[in-house]
Amino acid sequence: MSTLPLKPPPSAVEGNPAPRTALGAGYLTCFARRSPVMDGKTSSGGKIKRLVLLAGLTLALTGCAPQTPTPPPTPVIEPTTIPSPPPVMPAPTPVELPVDVTAELVNCRFGPGVVYLSLNEIRQGRTLVAVGRDESFSWWLVEDPINPGGFCWVSAEVTDEKGDVSQLPVAPAPTVTVTKLALRVEPNRIFVDCDQFPQTVFFEAEITANGPTLVAWQWEASTGVVSDVGALVYEESGTQVINEFYRINAPNEYWVKLKILSPNELTEQVAFPVSCAP
Repeated sequence: MSTLPLKPPPSAVEGNPAPRTALGAGYLTCFARRSPVMDGKTSSGGKIKRLVLLAGLTLALTGCAPQTPTPPPTPVIEPTTIPSPPPVMPAPTPVELPVDVTAELVNCRFGPGVVYLSLNEIRQGRTLVAVGRDESFSWWLVEDPINPGGFCWVSAEVTDEKGDVSQLPVAPAPTVTVTKLALRVEPNRIFVDCDQFPQTVFFEAEITANGPTLVAWQWEASTGVVSDVGALVYEESGTQVINEFYRINAPNEYWVKLKILSPNELTEQVAFPVSCAP
């Protein structure tokens, strides 16, 4: 009995693609061909070919086994270390010492020295509270007994200290400022015949400082005229005067101002009308 020839596998047929595995997104598809059946009988050559086909099918199925994806590594979270707050240092306790006034009448000044403005006078027998000193232990910074919340300086020569004055902190000298600016014009009103121009007006300014300093100043007029910057030297507290004049050529409403530029800024202005009769 003749043996039927086995069909060659599809890969051997010209024009048919070889069996392949197709990979998609998340799945695997395999293609296989089954062996032909020979009415229950085959030749010995047919058995070998069928075994080869079965072996190939087994390998193909093994390659189609689903692959388990490798899980991503678990991130390691480092513990957060919270820094401890720095220790809070207690504020130093202010040092206060009593001092008695021994002179009949004592000046309590703006700064540590007789060159500073006297703020008030304290009579003998008064006990003051010292809270500071100068570097030479010559002056005490005390609570002002006349102005609550304020401070002033008294000389060590006219007081009797009770306690260790070396425990008092060194207090810096205060900043000197211009405390008062007064300005006046003469004449403060002008009325003349219209043919009597020009007219001259005079200005006087009083500048008061509370200690030794250098004062810079400048005039300015409503006509746009601005003077050069002037300076006054104060070797001690007090008042100094400066004078200026201005020539008027026509009737109008005029003003003039004096500006303090340093050690602090301060401005004073006066107005003066000028009119005429034809």
